[in-house]
Amino acid sequence: MSSFVISFLELITGILLLFSGGEFFIQGSVALALILGIPQLVIGLTIVSLGTSAPELFVSLNSSLTGFDSLALSNIVGSNIFNVLVVLGGSALLQPLKVESRLVKRDIPLLLGVSTATWGMASSKLITWQFGVALIVALIINTIWEIRTASEEPQKIQEAEPEINADKDSSSLFNATAKLLGGILLLTFGSRLLIKGASTIAVLFGVSEAIIGLTIVSLGTSLPELITSLVATIRGQTDLAIGNVIGSCLLNQLLVLSSCAILSGQTGLVVENLLRTKDIPIMVITTLACMPIFWTKGIISRGEGGVLLGLYMLYLADKIIPLTFPSLHSEFKELVFLAITLSTIIIIFKTIKYWFRIKDISN
Repeated sequence: MSSFVISFLELITGILLLFSGGEFFIQGSVALALILGIPQLVIGLTIVSLGTSAPELFVSLNSSLTGFDSLALSNIVGSNIFNVLVVLGGSALLQPLKVESRLVKRDIPLLLGVSTATWGMASSKLITWQFGVALIVALIINTIWEIRTASEEPQKIQEAEPEINADKDSSSLFNATAKLLGGILLLTFGSRLLIKGASTIAVLFGVSEAIIGLTIVSLGTSLPELITSLVATIRGQTDLAIGNVIGSCLLNQLLVLSSCAILSGQTGLVVENLLRTKDIPIMVITTLACMPIFWTKGIISRGEGGVLLGLYMLYLADKIIPLTFPSLHSEFKELVFLAITLSTIIIIFKTIKYWFRIKDISN
């Protein structure tokens, strides 16, 4: 059996183990929290959100600990881009998503601020452990803020959180612990298989670890977010679908990136040039683009969802075409420039229209 086939099987098996491990991790964590008497609202705001980001956490941590800094960071960046363009776009295609004012006023600006700070730190070519500590502090403050503000409007927030049935989800302490430990083992083993397969494929095709991390690895680790949001949309829980995307993007930086940076110690996380000059800026721009989309009558329409998915197709093509059809790369760059220009014009137009609407309302 060829090296490529073996590596491909390792990669697919790793993704499947990560998905299964994430499910067991959530089930065990929720059951254990219920047994310990932790309020369901807190469980929904913390543990369930952590569960969907567990694959990114384990893959990036294992990558960082084994010396694959580019794979660790590109997985985080690629997952955030995938979440906004594919998870949010795909959910909007299924059903227009109603946006709560809380997201526009609080969560999106917070995500934009964190993403911009990450971009600023990455520009120095090194993400230090001190920056990781700052992100952890921000995570703690944000979590406390989430719980306190949720307590002020419990009914409204609970409707936007995953359903947690205390009778169904609670079980014996042994079963809860077994599920939790089993999930951690699956996540650990799955992340190692995924990293091994992805790094070998990168070597075989002569591409950088960052390219593999931004595409295949980030897609695999983002499957829980995609499925969670699509199911929530089908059930009509559009708040959960959007909140899952924004919450996951925040956790990817506040928890996953910070953990990798802190564990890197004095050496820090080395930022590859491709990530520093292109992909991290794209992550920030996609977050910024959410603002005018969310402002449009408080709804993400099917058309806007289609545009988001189309932009991700262009993003993927930009990674693949130079490797497969190098002669077409210059023409494709012109197409990408045109798409970015049109998107920028639309963003500016929507922004101006929103502020005029706000001004009319205030008058």
